[in-house]
Amino acid sequence: MKIYNSMTHSKEEFVPLHEGEALVYVCGPTVYNYFHIGNARPFVVFDTLRRYLEYRGLKVNFVQNFTDVDDKILARASEEGISSREVADNYIEAYFEDAQALGVRKATAHPRVTENIAEIISFIETLVEKGHAYAVSSDVYFDTESWPAYGKLSGQDLSELRAGARVDVDERKRSPLDFALWKEAKEGEDLFWDSPWGRGRPGWHIECSAMSRKYLGATIDIHAGGQDLIFPHHENEIAQSEAANGVPFARVWMHNGYITIDKEKMAKSKGNFFTVRDVLKEYDGEAVRFFLLAGHYRGPVDFSRDLMEQSKNALARMRNAKETLEFLSKKSDAPFTEEEKGSLTSLGAYREKFIAAMDDDLNTADAIAVIFELISEINLKIKDGASGEYTGGVLALLLELSNVLGLLENRESEAPTGEDADIRALAEEREQARAAKNWARADEIRELLKAKGIVLKDTPQGVQILREDA
Repeated sequence: MKIYNSMTHSKEEFVPLHEGEALVYVCGPTVYNYFHIGNARPFVVFDTLRRYLEYRGLKVNFVQNFTDVDDKILARASEEGISSREVADNYIEAYFEDAQALGVRKATAHPRVTENIAEIISFIETLVEKGHAYAVSSDVYFDTESWPAYGKLSGQDLSELRAGARVDVDERKRSPLDFALWKEAKEGEDLFWDSPWGRGRPGWHIECSAMSRKYLGATIDIHAGGQDLIFPHHENEIAQSEAANGVPFARVWMHNGYITIDKEKMAKSKGNFFTVRDVLKEYDGEAVRFFLLAGHYRGPVDFSRDLMEQSKNALARMRNAKETLEFLSKKSDAPFTEEEKGSLTSLGAYREKFIAAMDDDLNTADAIAVIFELISEINLKIKDGASGEYTGGVLALLLELSNVLGLLENRESEAPTGEDADIRALAEEREQARAAKNWARADEIRELLKAKGIVLKDTPQGVQILREDA
């Protein structure tokens, strides 16, 4: 597998530090609100990376943090009249609900900042002892001038950055680029801990360095996140981690591209800010996941109703293929022919094409195209009927590839609901009407179901219920 490394600006063969295991750290959410569609992209993309590495036989130690210490959390606590801990707990619970709807599995570990204060303080102490950090009153800053490699990830011109620094920058800092490792507690805040420098709380950047080292070690295989984190967050992580540990921090850096809304940058001020919870009111989570994987992860993607409808319809085609194969594998009594055995073997070529696409820098767009090529061939093979053994084998291949992408899984969108029961009851009533030659009622029921996006397909094996494929 080759992965585009943001550090080297090139695709590199991925060889894990430890044979058979991949160490992956992904920046998680700051838990003061429901996460938005832009946040959802790295969650889905790097969940897919994890799935694919596991599919290729690696054990993946996958860590994604929760930032539960932040000014935004303090502000939300003040607004809602509850503690910062309650704010964080509420939105962490909401994160898991929405992430599950998108098919994002829980990480190997989800460390919280508040649970790792001792490790963070120890990390800062090391930086101070090594001359890479300094205290000013009860604040502690990283000294960027002490780390000549600062800027190597983002390629920023540090002289220009310094010249463009805001005039109201903290004059106590040695350089405008120095960043906070520890912040003095302010009056009225309920998030603070005692430290060698006084009562306070961690800065944002230090948390990931400390938790990554604790849960994965000083050097990891892959560090991933959104493109917006390259500078300053990931740049700062590299500086403080390598200054403290004396070894390279991450061997590969992966960053996903931005999401725009109808070709405009998402912003609350523009009224085009959508949380995933909002989107899930109209589209099921698997359709949102399909949309997020339909383009290459490094490129920009535009979120719009038209594109979501296209994703919904494409997913419907995949689901119909799955349901047709499930139906035939259970209902068909046709013999398993030699021709079918040969066809099953030849369909294995799609697996190789799928792997080739995913091996090329996690190209989910091309991988999805391979799945649709497979579905087109399947439809030709089974249009005149097929054996249960054949359709069962083809179904297994379709699910094998789709599940790597987190698609066609039995999640909430496919779980039986009251509406499903109503649909089945109507389908059975239609069969009874047909048997009684009550064609008017049979046609009426067909139209009722069509209005619900359901198509009834009469086959020699019985009636098959399908979603309408636009």
